[in-house]
Amino acid sequence: MKRNTRINALLLLAVAALAVLPLVLGLGDHKEEPFAGADAEAETAITEIEPDYEPWFSPLYEPPSGEIESALFALQAALGAGVLAYYFGLRRGRRQGEERAAARTARQDAHVPEGD
Repeated sequence: MKRNTRINALLLLAVAALAVLPLVLGLGDHKEEPFAGADAEAETAITEIEPDYEPWFSPLYEPPSGEIESALFALQAALGAGVLAYYFGLRRGRRQGEERAAARTARQDAHVPEGD
C-alpha cells in the first residue's frame, strides 16, 4: 500500500470516528435537543447567568423551521467546501503546469547545441 493511500485511509477513518463517536457514546441523550448548535447552547448559558439579559440586536432573517435552517446551513457548508476544493485544485493545477513547463524547458535546453 502506498504512503498516500495509507494516509488517506487513516484520515477517512478519523473523520468517520468523529461522526460516529458522539452517537455511540450517547452524548447529548439527556437533552431535549441532543445536538443543538452552539448558538442555542450560548443562549441557554446566558439566560442562566443573567435572566434579564436583552440581546443587542436581532437576526436579519430567521428561517420558519429548523429543517430550513439545517438546509441553509448545509448549503453554506457545501458552498464553502466547493470554494476550498476549487482553490486547492487550482493550486495543484498551477504547480503541475509549472513542473511541465520546467521539464519542457530543460529538455529543450538539453537538445540545443551550444556556441557557433
